[in-house]
Amino acid sequence: MGDEPGSRRRALLLVNSAARRGTKGVDEAIGVLGDRFELVDHGDTDPGELAEVIRSYRGRADLVVLGGGDGTMSAALPALLDLDIPLGVLPLGTANNLARTLDLPKGVRDAAEIIVGGRTRRIDVGRVNDRFFLTTASLGLSVRITEDLTAASKRRWGPLAYGLTAIRSLARATPFKAEIRFAGQVLEPYAVQVVVGNGRYYGSALTVAEHARIDDGRLDLYVIESQPRWRLLLLVPALKKGSHAEKEKVVAASSRTFEITTAVPRDIDVDGELATQTPARFSVLPHVLEIFVPGNSK
Repeated sequence: MGDEPGSRRRALLLVNSAARRGTKGVDEAIGVLGDRFELVDHGDTDPGELAEVIRSYRGRADLVVLGGGDGTMSAALPALLDLDIPLGVLPLGTANNLARTLDLPKGVRDAAEIIVGGRTRRIDVGRVNDRFFLTTASLGLSVRITEDLTAASKRRWGPLAYGLTAIRSLARATPFKAEIRFAGQVLEPYAVQVVVGNGRYYGSALTVAEHARIDDGRLDLYVIESQPRWRLLLLVPALKKGSHAEKEKVVAASSRTFEITTAVPRDIDVDGELATQTPARFSVLPHVLEIFVPGNSK
């Protein structure tokens, strides 16, 4: 799917300047986008206001271009789905896992060229309780990392901040009993971490599952069961490659839905933000978001 030759669609540009890379490269991107689109530059926008701002342009914009990280994209999801409007991504965040999943270039100007190219793809969106997500929703260690991760450390260390914070957070990670129901099966692990992924990458470019796709109409789950901290550290290379499902004390599954309960309510990290709690129902909305992608996106 792409633009009609010679057309000038109206593109709404929203940038989260609080993202790690700020507005670096945005002026160049504006030049590229302006050659192809009638650009409406709303300027710097707080993630908490993104959905409201996008809805205010209903009928006045043909696509939305967002500058920011995964949290910025996630915050805009309710309005993007409501309006069924295409999304262009300018990766300005720390990890940019959605961009990585879609094989988008790291450079902002190059990402703008992808949007101008006009090729789109419809991808899945995850949902946990009443909250949408693009990358992952998780509980356990990832919640501790989110609590301990600071904006200052992300700006200073970039993606490395996730790994450094994870090492510190291990000391606070408390195993918990969970009940996970899916496709007629029941798991009852004593877990350190439970991750439910929609896309392929999350955190510091960790891989949810080796064959995970963001348009396969399924969610991928893995559970890391309780084990000594040194063994958890040894899992990191496998988590990078996506081969962790083969390791001892790791359980993996794929399904359209998962239901997770715990003895007491536990916080759930949704695309890097603590957004809901157990009990939780996870589901996938297939092919609901149209997004600009390069020719090699798969």
